[in-house]
Amino acid sequence: MLIHSLEQTTLCRGGFRRTALHFKGSHFTSMPIGPASCPQLANCPTVIVMVGLPARGKTYMSKKLTRYLNWIGVKCRVFNVGEYRRSAVKEYKKFDFFDPENKEAMKIRKVFCEQAMEDMIGWLEGEGDVAVFDATNTTRERRQLVLDYCQQEKNFKVFFIESMCDDPEVVAENVKEVKVNSPDYRNMNKDEAMRDFLERIRMYQKSYEPLDTQHDKEKSFIQVHNVGQRFLVNQIQDHVQSKICYYLMNIHVLPRSIYLTRHGESELNIKGRIGGDSSLSFHGRQFANALAKFMEEQDVNNLKVWTSQLKRTIETAGGFHAPIEQWKALNEIDAGVCEEMTYEEIQEKYPEEFAMRDQDKYHYRYPRGESYQDLVARLEPVIMELERQTNVLVICHQAVMRCLLAYFLDKNSDDLPYLKVPLHTVMKLTPMAYGCKVESFYLNIEAVNTHRERPKNTDPLRKSEDALETVPDHY
Repeated sequence: MLIHSLEQTTLCRGGFRRTALHFKGSHFTSMPIGPASCPQLANCPTVIVMVGLPARGKTYMSKKLTRYLNWIGVKCRVFNVGEYRRSAVKEYKKFDFFDPENKEAMKIRKVFCEQAMEDMIGWLEGEGDVAVFDATNTTRERRQLVLDYCQQEKNFKVFFIESMCDDPEVVAENVKEVKVNSPDYRNMNKDEAMRDFLERIRMYQKSYEPLDTQHDKEKSFIQVHNVGQRFLVNQIQDHVQSKICYYLMNIHVLPRSIYLTRHGESELNIKGRIGGDSSLSFHGRQFANALAKFMEEQDVNNLKVWTSQLKRTIETAGGFHAPIEQWKALNEIDAGVCEEMTYEEIQEKYPEEFAMRDQDKYHYRYPRGESYQDLVARLEPVIMELERQTNVLVICHQAVMRCLLAYFLDKNSDDLPYLKVPLHTVMKLTPMAYGCKVESFYLNIEAVNTHRERPKNTDPLRKSEDALETVPDHY
């Protein structure tokens, strides 16, 4: 019997690698399929140590950075020492708990620090790639404790991120908007909470020793001054650390809104065919007009409009007078040999491909096409630019919009391919201190439903809660 192909499975960091072996002439050639294309960005666990006085944006950076790293496929988790303290000390008293001269409190705080480190090390020795140790870490003694334990004993890479801010307006705004609403002050009025937290900062200032290029010249770190006005980078060790620095150099805290929508209904949408480059349908053209009117009513300052290079998004943006940019990176996922086919045709012609895609939709790559994982990699420059911008409307496609939403809403790779993004609906994203506010606007223009539900037999243990239950919508 002549064997033309077979499949082998090998273990790789983060999961199993499936490879198809195809017989050509007298030898086999291998081709990755499914989860095989997992990016190996973290060859050694990394501990990111946050440094800085309270109300300098450390937790804001920690959460955004963790969301970004998870989105690009690096398993990252935050270990916040303050949360360990609050879970053990049920009632916060006052600022003198943070006085470095309060010996009893210093012993208690060290215990919480060690508990957080133990949990962090356990996670990194298991499934994790990068852990963020979120605490003030304002003294050289504390930083050396973390460095010795993580680097010397565990042989992990250690990277410090110090947030420095001498702008009193920025600090006061951060205290007012975020810190006085923390669980520490749930039973305290705002003015009293404000006074206490400012005293807490003063306690930390007593012993604060910033990183510097003389004393810490051998350490890997980045200093962020005044929320991104200036940066100092020292001793970058690897690709992951360089990506972290690049990301931090692009984020900002200015108020802005990001509007996401799919193109108007297309001719191929009506026929149930995926991909292609068809024009808008009658209802799609109605949506294009309604979208221009809707955005005009939003009265957005300095709005920019981004589209893909495909006809249906360009036509959807036809009624705008704002600056319009076309991004190849925003083109829909490439369905390869399945372009312009219906799902019924794919199932009939390529039954094995159809089944594999249902088993692992995120990693599955269409023959001669792309996977959702490939799409995330393609969209990374778009995310970086969105972080730099103020107000933007992105007119894109279903799979693309799912990937962008997953970044802003911190959705995992299991849920990403099934996020509901219906036609003729605009989603307004407003980045907040530690998350993102989402508003959905259906523009009341009829359209076909292109959403294909998650197959019920692929993940029997999955929670019944839908990834985006409040948002009403094929790839």
